[in-house]
Amino acid sequence: MINQIKLDNFGPLSSINWSVLGKINLIIGGNGSGKTFLLKSIYSSLRTLEDYKRGNEQRSASEILADKLYWTFQAEKIGDLVTRGTDAPLSSCITLDGNEFSYSFGKDTTKQISNLENHVPPRASNSIFLPAKEILSLHQIILKSRELDKVFGFDDTYFDLAKALKIATTKGKNIAEFAQSRTQLESILGGVIEYEEASGRWLFVNAKRQKFPIGVTAEGIKKIAILDILLGNRYLNTNSIVLIDEPESALHPTAISRLLDIVAILAERGIQFFIASHSYFVVKKLFLVAQTRNWSIPVISATSNGWGCDDLKNGMPDNPIIAESIALYKQEVELALK
Repeated sequence: MINQIKLDNFGPLSSINWSVLGKINLIIGGNGSGKTFLLKSIYSSLRTLEDYKRGNEQRSASEILADKLYWTFQAEKIGDLVTRGTDAPLSSCITLDGNEFSYSFGKDTTKQISNLENHVPPRASNSIFLPAKEILSLHQIILKSRELDKVFGFDDTYFDLAKALKIATTKGKNIAEFAQSRTQLESILGGVIEYEEASGRWLFVNAKRQKFPIGVTAEGIKKIAILDILLGNRYLNTNSIVLIDEPESALHPTAISRLLDIVAILAERGIQFFIASHSYFVVKKLFLVAQTRNWSIPVISATSNGWGCDDLKNGMPDNPIIAESIALYKQEVELALK
């Protein structure tokens, strides 16, 4: 589990120090605040640690990281990730199960990171990034653009997810909480998503076993199905870390609430979650999860004064998104009393 994240001069993130992290961690901010940037910075470090010394991998951690940053952020040179207007280097440090992985580089860096320290043992578990957009209908296009064409367009968060979805579902008894979560996910879906090898297409199969092309299926269904697939093919295990960007995108409020209940079940079993959102509904639901389960759910919020840390166990955070929601409620009350 990630215990702490420290970033300096990382794109729009001039300074982040987020410590005492929990099973579920929430990033709140408006459009362009750097929420997705923060998620991708975490993801790049995690995937470097997971690829390092796995199987026949011969590259150094520095080489893996440079490649991951290049394809995740798709900058012409990784030095472009350094905050503009500063001469100070970009630096990143994550603490994972008490061990640090850190690196830094300057704005002139192309693809070689010389300043890197790794005290984290090789990871056998997988992390995954679930983007705001669904990818099932674009699955083959993403794979082709990266495996064959090797061009920018779909970054590594999409490419890694597309590869993970190719793994066949594993038969046999699953972890109880994972099996329970899959049942609930399929209840939300009203069916399952299956891959048809013959045609190379994803299909939605409803409760009556009627099959429909994935392209005519609602985007929200496709997003939820991705988590179901990753639990079914055992890509995720109890030490995995899942990063979710805007879970509210294309989902009905009822589906969001049920999805976050499932996130809580999986978190209780060991999966750590980082969720980026600008939805009051997501924040409120996670606040209720924290209160009901007596959990610490750390929050980092983008404000006009930088990034501030809170905990949903102690109440709703002081944040412009929360303030705007309260202001709208007060206006509604005032109208009702007139």
